Amino acid sequence: MFVQLPMYQKVGKTAYKIDLSNTELLASHLNNPEKKFKSIHVAGTNGKGSTSHMIASVLQEAGYKVGLYTSPHLKDYRERIKINGEEISETYVVNFIKENKMFFEENQLSFFEMTVGLAFEYFASEAVDIAVIEVGLGGRLDSTNIITPEVSVITNIGFDHTQFLGETISEIASEKAGIIKPNVPVVVGEYAVESFQVFDAVSKKNGAPLIKGYESPYLYETDLQGKYQIVNIKTAVAALKTLVAFPVSEVDIIKGLGKVVMNTGLKGRWQIINESPKVICDTAHNKEGLSYTLSQLKEESYENLHIVIGVVSDKDISAIAPLFPEAATYYFCKPNVPRGMNPEKLQAIFGEYKLLGSVFSSVPGAYSSAVDNASQDDVIYVGGSTFVVAEII
Repeated sequence: MFVQLPMYQKVGKTAYKIDLSNTELLASHLNNPEKKFKSIHVAGTNGKGSTSHMIASVLQEAGYKVGLYTSPHLKDYRERIKINGEEISETYVVNFIKENKMFFEENQLSFFEMTVGLAFEYFASEAVDIAVIEVGLGGRLDSTNIITPEVSVITNIGFDHTQFLGETISEIASEKAGIIKPNVPVVVGEYAVESFQVFDAVSKKNGAPLIKGYESPYLYETDLQGKYQIVNIKTAVAALKTLVAFPVSEVDIIKGLGKVVMNTGLKGRWQIINESPKVICDTAHNKEGLSYTLSQLKEESYENLHIVIGVVSDKDISAIAPLFPEAATYYFCKPNVPRGMNPEKLQAIFGEYKLLGSVFSSVPGAYSSAVDNASQDDVIYVGGSTFVVAEII
């Protein structure tokens, strides 16, 4: 899967398909497994992973057998496909590929198309009660968009993957709104005039009730530490409240939100992997996501701040560099994927904003240097890309 066929996570734009024909062809080949289980569909620029895990955790606490499909993975491919927090077995993955390898090759399916087919086949064969399905990229043309869910969720809209989704908020919102189905409720997690106009128009056209998650009065705690999770909590709870066929109690919500990591194994969201010095890992990688995490980072107490950072080559550095603090030592590195940006280039652009530091050929090398230079009362922040965090945790 990784070697023979394109994968957006590694190669970027060349892996992006412009229609759902291959996914529909695969679904037909597999006897349409997506029609054999109930689902929840979650899209958005930021927060869709956390929101998906929150919803799954609460449903697990309510006693349902819950499938969870997310992307990308951090350490192990099997993280993408879980049932009640348990990763799909290696045996199931291997057998699925063996049984369908000829079909995959004949039809030149992408990594993502194969993975979606695997997830849907697995959930159907294991007879899950309901599956939480996270959109990979966009919405309208995403391979997951062959499902008809119980509720659709759009967490927010921001500028990311603009080479595929559009250059304006309304264009990006239109792509995300592609998951809105006729007569299926849609929960919108954040309000912005330009994007809401799109969601409102599309939902009315489809007769889909629109729920404003951001107006949700529900206030709950979660074991996920990032302050940005407050918005995701409201979105998740609003979605759960629409599931008439899958009722959850207040106790289920409280327990589920309080045990997201334990129930689902979510990693990389304001994850503290060491206390002295304090090491914080977060997968935020675009302007909207980083604005939240770096704002929270400013509230930390420390003598000195060390930032280990690497990004992918298509990242708009000028949009994110101004968010970072000058009073920090930077460790520029290249994540170990073909899309990784040259660290010298990253250093040069950050230098224009007086963000200074050294270049390292690898993420582990940069992190090791930060640890060596940090005192017990310092803070080390690791981020800029999912791939950077994956190499550390």
